[in-house]
Amino acid sequence: PKATQTRNCTMTKTKNSLSRASVRRQFPNTGKGEWYNADKAPTPLKSRKANHKPTRLRSSISPGTILILVAGKYRGKRVVFLKQLESGLLLVTGPYRMNGVPLRRVNQAFVIATSTQVDLAGVDTAGVTDALFKGAKPSTKKSAQKDFLAAEAAEKAPVSDEKKALQKKVDAALAKKIKAVPSLKDYLKSAFTLSSGQYPHNLKF
Repeated sequence: PKATQTRNCTMTKTKNSLSRASVRRQFPNTGKGEWYNADKAPTPLKSRKANHKPTRLRSSISPGTILILVAGKYRGKRVVFLKQLESGLLLVTGPYRMNGVPLRRVNQAFVIATSTQVDLAGVDTAGVTDALFKGAKPSTKKSAQKDFLAAEAAEKAPVSDEKKALQKKVDAALAKKIKAVPSLKDYLKSAFTLSSGQYPHNLKF
């Protein structure tokens, strides 16, 4: 039988309002009833963080592809794509000894893929993970002793010895592959620029 709601309810008095806590729902011909919450109880939404799919790599990018950075500190530089990390970001390097770009992570939305490829056989990047790029979080506490106008810039965190060793290891193996290709070293050293009348969508990389 369909339940009918009666007027039997309990009231709870708060500081600023009078709210109805529960209502008794009566079933006819049975004499039975039950109490339920009169107000809709808020339920937390299920998190979808664990259901995130891995970032799909663009079809034009594969290990060994020469990329052009279009944003950030090294915009205009040509780099070598090594692998995709677990975070979905791309691991690239200049190499550092050739154009000054160290091992770093970049988003594939801010790169231009070229048709030039480098053979990565013998280049070991197993030791490079996302954890290598996570530094200590800066303190959010403000010092009352420092004047706002005379506050000094935060000192740059030094590069760890582990990262330096990995940089030398990767660059040494990658430099041999680059030198084996004629003019590839000069190509990586040169910066990407556009002249007047040139449009990126009309260029073939």
